[in-house]
Amino acid sequence: MISIKKLSKNYGDVKAVKSISFEINPGEVVGFLGANGAGKSTTLKMITGFLTPTKGDIHINGLNIKDSLLDIQKDIGYLPELNPLYNEMKVYDVLEFTANIRGIIGADFKKALNHVSNQCGLKGVIHKSISECSKGYKQRIGLACAMIHNPSILILDEPVTGLDPNQIIEIRQLIKELGKEKLVLMSSHILQEIQATVDRIIIINNGEIVADGSNEKLLNEYKGKCTLKIETVGSTKKDLIVMCKELNIPIQNIHKEGKNHITTIEYDKLIDPREKIFSYAVKSNWIIVEMTPQSAGLESIFRKLTTGADTNE
Repeated sequence: MISIKKLSKNYGDVKAVKSISFEINPGEVVGFLGANGAGKSTTLKMITGFLTPTKGDIHINGLNIKDSLLDIQKDIGYLPELNPLYNEMKVYDVLEFTANIRGIIGADFKKALNHVSNQCGLKGVIHKSISECSKGYKQRIGLACAMIHNPSILILDEPVTGLDPNQIIEIRQLIKELGKEKLVLMSSHILQEIQATVDRIIIINNGEIVADGSNEKLLNEYKGKCTLKIETVGSTKKDLIVMCKELNIPIQNIHKEGKNHITTIEYDKLIDPREKIFSYAVKSNWIIVEMTPQSAGLESIFRKLTTGADTNE
C-alpha cells in the first residue's frame, strides 16, 4: 500500500509538488497523468526515495520512508523514464548484475531469472547484447530489472514512451498481467494507453491533484456538457440560429458542406434536446440527415483540468 499525505517538494522558490494526498491499495493499477512539469516524475522519485520531500509523509506498506528507506526500496521495483541500461552488456549479465546488487545470487538468481524472463518475454534475447535489442525489448529488460527481486510494488515512469503501436500493446498486456499480483503506479503522456491499461486515474496539474477516480467516474463527473452534430437539408444558417435561440441551445459552430448545413451545439448531459430539434425540423420542412451526440472523452477532460479548455473544444 502507498499512502501519501500532504506531500510537497520545492526547488528553491519553485513549488513542484504542493501538498498532495492519495492512497493506493494492493492489486490496483493506477495511472498518474499530468502535462510536462506538472510534478509527476518528482512525485514518483519521492515515493521511491530518490528525492527527499520538502514536507509531508510517505508510508509504504505501513513503513515511513523517513525511517525505513532501505526496507521500503527492497519492496519497490522502479523503472524511471530514462531506462538505465548498459548497452554493452548482455541481457543475462545486466539481470545478474541487478540481482546481485539486491543480494540475489546462486540458485535464487536462477529462479528469479527464469521467472522474470517468462513474465517479460525475454527468452529469445537473454544472451544478446542490449545494444542489439529493439526499444520494445529494452523496455521489457528495464521491467525485468525492476522486477528481479519480486517487489510487491511497481512504479513505472513513462513505460511506453518511444514505442511503436505493436510494442505499446505488448507492454500494456504485460503491465495488466503484473497488476493481477502487484500494486502498479505508472505515468504516461499517452492518454489512450492509460485508459486501456489502468483501473484508476490520478491527474496532477501544477503540483496539485485535480482528479482521482476510475475512468467511468471521471467521465461522469467531469464531462459536463455534451456536443451534438446536426446535419440538415433545407435550412439556412439564419434558420438554424433562430432555432437554437428559441430552444435555448448554445451554438458552437455552423458551416456549410455542399447543400447541407452542419450545426454543432452543446447541451447539458441531463437534458437531451434531440426530440425538440426533430419536432422543430419537421415543422420547418427540413430534412435531418444526421444527429449524433458526442460525450467528452478522457482527452478532453484532461485538457479541461490541466489547461482550463472547455471539453467541447
